[in-house]
Amino acid sequence: MPHKVALPYTRYLSPDGQLLGDLPAWADDFNLLTRLYRQMVLTRLFDQKAVALQRTGRIGTYAPTLGQEAIGVAIGSLMRPEDVLVPYYRDTAVQLMRGVRMEEILLYWGGDERGSDFVDPAVAEDFPICVPIATQALHACGVASAFKIRGEHRVVVTTCGDGATSKGDFLEALNVAGTWQLPVVFVVNNNQWAISVPRRIQCGAPTLAQKAIGAGFHGEQVDGNDMLAVYDRVQVALERARHGKGPVLLECLSYRLGDHTTADDATRYRAADEVKQAWLEEPIKRLQRFMVGQGVWEGNREQALMVECQALVQRAVDNFEAAGTQAPESVLDYVYAQWPAALAEQREMFLERLARRAGGADHE
Repeated sequence: MPHKVALPYTRYLSPDGQLLGDLPAWADDFNLLTRLYRQMVLTRLFDQKAVALQRTGRIGTYAPTLGQEAIGVAIGSLMRPEDVLVPYYRDTAVQLMRGVRMEEILLYWGGDERGSDFVDPAVAEDFPICVPIATQALHACGVASAFKIRGEHRVVVTTCGDGATSKGDFLEALNVAGTWQLPVVFVVNNNQWAISVPRRIQCGAPTLAQKAIGAGFHGEQVDGNDMLAVYDRVQVALERARHGKGPVLLECLSYRLGDHTTADDATRYRAADEVKQAWLEEPIKRLQRFMVGQGVWEGNREQALMVECQALVQRAVDNFEAAGTQAPESVLDYVYAQWPAALAEQREMFLERLARRAGGADHE
């Protein structure tokens, strides 16, 4: 049997939005809670639209964030502009909070390189979405090493799913982060499913957070469906890393309410009753019920919020569709910082063929 290790676990709200204990001081700021709630709603509506765009052939494969909005919104709202995000493919909520535009996210999932060329200077150093599993964790350690060498009080946040924690890249990243005491926060979105493989058979450890212990630094669990809990622990983790106290691993327990991606059909491997139960614990309704109970949210504000967010999403879709197609040669422009001389001839041949095809001279 696995050796059980007692780790901190944070939850403030029950699934029905009831307060379970004393709140941290910041949680009295209902304007803040309203902003966080608004962003979760906006993320979910954008997510629904992105899935619809994929189903109608207007973008490619897309990874939904349904049911996991609290994690990304909390991270994005707490990171400073000088910090760096090294994301994975299910980080729509974080990117939107950081300043990435919705149309940029649609461009990315539409296969357009412009989707990773962020306009907002605040996210200019954030990394593009990483699709290979767990490689981004090592990239984050590289950035954090630079921060430490320079003596900069900046933090790198990198995210992944529960399946990524079994990859060698992830474990190597934990090792170097702990050995060098790097200013990096690892956030694991434990949504219970690594595509079709359930958490219970994907890893034998009782928790994923305890993997940090073997690397010599702090790990803890948090209810990823509880916005108050996620916000509180991300805030503490960022400050810890920012002030030279080393890395942190946060395991946020959530549930992937949708398919793994739009190329997946989760009904083939998940029980309907399990998903039905997970809907009772999802983060948006939980925070809404808490705010209603506190007397700071009511139905007319909800309706106005939905109208506002739907308009923002539609505007982003219009901007995305008005962007036009990228130049074919752009597939080469972001592969190397400086194009290698050994490939220069091939690049020229490619460009010449594009020119001939544009002029109607290429009939191959």
